[in-house]
Amino acid sequence: MVTFRLKATLFALTSALIISGCAGVAPRKAGPSLEGSWMDEQGVAISSFSNGQFVTVATDTGNRLSEGFYRFRDGQTIEISMRSLIRGTQTNVVCAAVTLSQLNCTNAEGQNFVLRRRT
Repeated sequence: MVTFRLKATLFALTSALIISGCAGVAPRKAGPSLEGSWMDEQGVAISSFSNGQFVTVATDTGNRLSEGFYRFRDGQTIEISMRSLIRGTQTNVVCAAVTLSQLNCTNAEGQNFVLRRRT
């Protein structure tokens, strides 16, 4: 069963990842690498970034929550276009790579969230 908190977090992640609408664009090689797994601060979802594509799964069930594409706008700004598999909606997200292990993100609705690289 999907809880309200999980739905809200997924909506924020989904919204944040679709702000750019840049589907299918591969990431730039400049700037920090996004390759690998990132977790939200609440620990409810893990987003995996690879070769311009990403997938988010629930930590409790492993179910796929969203998927999409990302690209670097510049050396530290990432634009993500994502589709929520729960809501069936498209949204955009912009993230700033503030460190090699932290992304500060904002979705199209203005909600902020943080993703931290998993080690």
